Amino acid sequence: MVEPARHVPVLLGRVLDLLAPALADRDAVFVDCTLGLGGHSEAVLQAHPRVRLIGLDRDPQAIELSRRRLAPFGDRVEFVQTTYDGIADAVGGAKVDGILMDLGVSSLQLDAEERGFAYSKDSPLDMRMSAGTGMTAADVLNTYPVNELTRILRDYGEERFARKIAGAVVREREREPFTTSGRLVELLYDVVPAATRRTGGHPAKRTFQALRIEVNEELESLRQALPAALSVLAVGGRIVVEAYQSLEDRMVKRAFTALATSTSPQDLPVELPGHGPQLRLVTRGAEQANEQEIADNPRAASVRLRAAERIREAT
Repeated sequence: MVEPARHVPVLLGRVLDLLAPALADRDAVFVDCTLGLGGHSEAVLQAHPRVRLIGLDRDPQAIELSRRRLAPFGDRVEFVQTTYDGIADAVGGAKVDGILMDLGVSSLQLDAEERGFAYSKDSPLDMRMSAGTGMTAADVLNTYPVNELTRILRDYGEERFARKIAGAVVREREREPFTTSGRLVELLYDVVPAATRRTGGHPAKRTFQALRIEVNEELESLRQALPAALSVLAVGGRIVVEAYQSLEDRMVKRAFTALATSTSPQDLPVELPGHGPQLRLVTRGAEQANEQEIADNPRAASVRLRAAERIREAT
């Protein structure tokens, strides 16, 4: 089991700076939609003694580890086992002052070999964020028809060789079903051309990403979670989202931009009442980790951070 003390939160200082105007020196409610090992939340609670935390995670193991880590904060902390699209129910419809979504697979899940998220270790092809419930990555590989496998590899992994990989998987599973990551990685080394491997990173990266997204319905959850989170954000409240792949980052960008844009007709000289922007974009585009941050925490290499502040209630 991963110990909380070893967890290094991604872009922690920047996240704290972005949330501070909404949380400092007041009785405020902060929602960590992806609690994980609790590193970001612990820092927020330490920085703002009057803040109350509602921590969400679908993984009961993460909840238990965070419960231990955050025990010193007593009744300032509430834990809810749910996916991040359950935020509205988790806060009981109340308005909140700060929201963090640190998307993707957590350090806890990556480091647990038996969960099967890491292609660098031969382990069971599981990849479920909610341990023990739902279909596994092996189920996807062994049962999906070739066209469906091609679709998820292409759409979720942005894999150029999606059809070639899907065809190889179907042929190979007829000989023997897939159960471990090592056999899948070996197949990918055979299928992905050597020239692509030299320039495009590990040949398993995109396939493992696609399987993880499919198993956990990540994009659908995020599609529902973004409007749900923005609907409970109070005026003056801030939301920070850390995405680690382009599909998620594009969804965040679209959701923020839509509410940061006036809906008044462009040819009118004045803003119509109730048609002004609801959000103010706090970051200019997506921020990335600098070289020092990546050196300290290699998992920050692919992060794309965006933040926004609610400036008007929806009408």
